Order: sequence, then C-alpha cells, then structure tokens
Amino acid sequence: MKDSLSRIYVLTKRNIKEILRDPLSLIFTLGLPLVMEVLFYLIFHNLTTQFEMKYLAPGIVVFAESFLALFVGMLLALDRSTSFLTRLYVSKAKSYEFILSYVLSIVPLVFIQSILFFLIGGIIDTSIFKISMIFSILLSIVTSIFYTSIGLLLGSLCTEKSIGGVSSIIIAGQSVLSGMWFPLDGISDGMITFMNILPFRNATMLIQNTLNGINDTFNDFVLPLIIVLSYTLVSLIISILVFKKKMKQN
Repeated sequence: MKDSLSRIYVLTKRNIKEILRDPLSLIFTLGLPLVMEVLFYLIFHNLTTQFEMKYLAPGIVVFAESFLALFVGMLLALDRSTSFLTRLYVSKAKSYEFILSYVLSIVPLVFIQSILFFLIGGIIDTSIFKISMIFSILLSIVTSIFYTSIGLLLGSLCTEKSIGGVSSIIIAGQSVLSGMWFPLDGISDGMITFMNILPFRNATMLIQNTLNGINDTFNDFVLPLIIVLSYTLVSLIISILVFKKKMKQN
C-alpha cells in the first residue's frame, strides 16, 4: 500500500507539472466560463431566474468542469502517443495508480476554478457570499471527478487527434441536458425524466441546491449525489479496465 501511494504521489506531481506547461489550455479552461458568467448575467439576469447569480455561478462551476473531460482526456491521449507511458508500462505501476494520479492532479485546478467563479459571482451579487458557498466549493470537487473520469475514459480510447471532437459531446451534454441555460417549463415529463436519469442535471442541481438551500433532503441532495457518484464509479472502473487493456497491448 505504501509503495502504491508513493507511485500515485510521484505520478500526480508529474501530471501537475504537465498541466502547468500548457498555460493556454489553463487560460481557456478558466477564462471562457468566467467570461460567460459575467456576460450572461449582464444580458439575461432580468429576463429569467436561470441567470440570477445564485443559479448562474454554481451552474458555471459545473459547466466549467465539463471542459475537464477535454482537458484531462487530451493530457492522457498525448501521454499515450509518447514514450512516457511506454516507459512506465514496464514499471511496477498499476493501471489504477495511473488513473488516480490524473484525477488527483485535476483537483487543485477545480478548487481554483470554483473559488474564482463564486468570487466573481459574489462581487456581482453579494447575496451568494454565505456559509453554503463553502460547501458548494467542496462539493464541486466531487462533481468534477465525474467529468475527469469521463475524460480519462475517452483519453484511453481516443487518439490526441480525435479526443477534441469526442469530448465536445460531454460539453454539449452539460449545456443541453442540465437545464442550466433555460427554464424547464413546457418541457415534456418524459424529457425531464430522461434529464434526471443522466448525471449532467444532477451535478448542476447538487451545487445549486447546496448554495441556495435544500428543501427536500432526499430529492434535492441525496438522490442527485447518488446518481453522480454512481456514474463516477462506473466511469472510473471502466477507465481503469480500458487503460489496463491498453497497457497490455503496448
């Protein structure tokens, strides 16, 4: 166990260094959602409650996390195309150690993202500065692991040339199927049920409800958390299995 934790630690440090070597991707991951947060609030907050900062800020936090699927997927796909992983394949490192190291390397970025988006949102609307905001930031780490695990799965399956297009499906899913950009009034019950089964809306609801107050503990918090964690666990397990298969092939 000690040796395994040591290998995970070393791999995590290496992945963080690789992330920092690509400042343009970091700027894009942090900057684009931040610009959207400010612009959408200024343009739309008087038109619909979806764009009031108490809903927009947590929504943007989760939306930004969907970019992690592209970010971490690209990192893993690039590693697979170089001699780095080839050298590590002959080491004692296990597939789950590789996957966990990528997950852990993303956590600091998620933490910075969440603080930044809530901070800017709070400057615009000070009502979101409250104790529940701290819990929302911490909970965002949980939701981010889902998107990271999806990115790792795609990065294990796709090449560095195809990962961008494939990962955009996750970003589109978060945009369209989370309900964060539009009111759900008028949408059919069947469509809402479909959205509630998927992780995108549940991840958004989890952060929004934590910030704004939980009326129904089970439906507003426990059930969305269970759904997000279930998708996360399945995605991580499949990622590890696929990565292990790729290791054996190499």
